[in-house]
Amino acid sequence: MTLAILMLHALTGMFFILATVFVYADTLSVCTMNLERIRLMSRIVAILMWVTYFIGGWWYVVHYAPEKGYILKGPWPFAHEFFMEVKEHVILALLVLSTFLPIAAANDLVGSKAARKLVLWVAALIILTGVGIEGAGAIISMGAKVGLLPVVGG
Repeated sequence: MTLAILMLHALTGMFFILATVFVYADTLSVCTMNLERIRLMSRIVAILMWVTYFIGGWWYVVHYAPEKGYILKGPWPFAHEFFMEVKEHVILALLVLSTFLPIAAANDLVGSKAARKLVLWVAALIILTGVGIEGAGAIISMGAKVGLLPVVGG
């Protein structure tokens, strides 16, 4: 069950990034026909980010302590000491950016170049940061795996 929760966290995070890519691509060619789709998808981005945050936060509080021990005692302690610590803090920026995206998308994207630029920059920051966070999650997961491997020759 805990593995399913962890996989759901990674899956919603991936969908969050893909939805943001969709917003970015649609904003590049914004017109009156796709404006409502951009706004809807930007709300979906925010919802997916918050769902990902709550699933990951619940898993972290309830299930992460033993895994943290394996990581810290294993050959990759940096997986927690650096990557998890960074992830814990950077995630707050993603929450702010993803919550702001639908607010930015509510502007006149068709008529205002500045409004379009704002949405594009926010989406780009979300995408780049989200990919980095997904990579950090992969390193943390690998840190737990190598921490559970038997020590050869020891």
